[in-house]
Amino acid sequence: MSVPQPRSRSSIALAVCSAGVLALAWGVPAFAAQQGPTTVEPAGAAFEAALTGSATFDAGGTVITCSVSVSSPEEGTNLVPEAPDNTNPDGPVSGSISAPGFEDCETNMPLVDAEVTVADPTWEMAMRFGEPSTGTMLVPAGGIVVTTSGLASCTATVSPDADVAIGGTWTNGDPVSTLDFDTTAPVVVEGDAVCPSSDEAAFTATYEVSNVDDPAAPITVNG
Repeated sequence: MSVPQPRSRSSIALAVCSAGVLALAWGVPAFAAQQGPTTVEPAGAAFEAALTGSATFDAGGTVITCSVSVSSPEEGTNLVPEAPDNTNPDGPVSGSISAPGFEDCETNMPLVDAEVTVADPTWEMAMRFGEPSTGTMLVPAGGIVVTTSGLASCTATVSPDADVAIGGTWTNGDPVSTLDFDTTAPVVVEGDAVCPSSDEAAFTATYEVSNVDDPAAPITVNG
């Protein structure tokens, strides 16, 4: 399998391929079939998404826990659309976000290091008002590749053949809102016999979303 040039490296273990699940972003037109009005505010605001607590990921018994993950504005990403594009009367609001980095990760696989490759540094998502409100991320095909070394030589790819939509629950807050993931994502793992055999990964994490331009004005999703 050919692997794109790495964007980031860390001594985290194989299961950090869950990074594909951790991303946060503003929507894509492909999700417009979901009905109901959505307004994201404040219009034009830059936002940051930072992991609170820890993220856990389990692929075939390989478990990793990460305590640091942040997505910050860069090169036009992580921006609430300007009015009137921050409102959609018939469905979700659209935009993009920078892929988050991952640090301070531990694994249940001893003596295993990993090189993490982000194939596309910009990901997409739809934010939709409802009961509950949701954030549905579109992870690009093969968006994350993790190659391990040490006691296990493995290559794990998140959804290598197609983009995949992964949903989280959005909760408005003041001054920060939250996006909770308790879901699964498809993965393909190749390598040694000790590598995980699972084709699906369970993932849980909570991100706090704050307004970089005005920390006192929360990013909210309303109808």
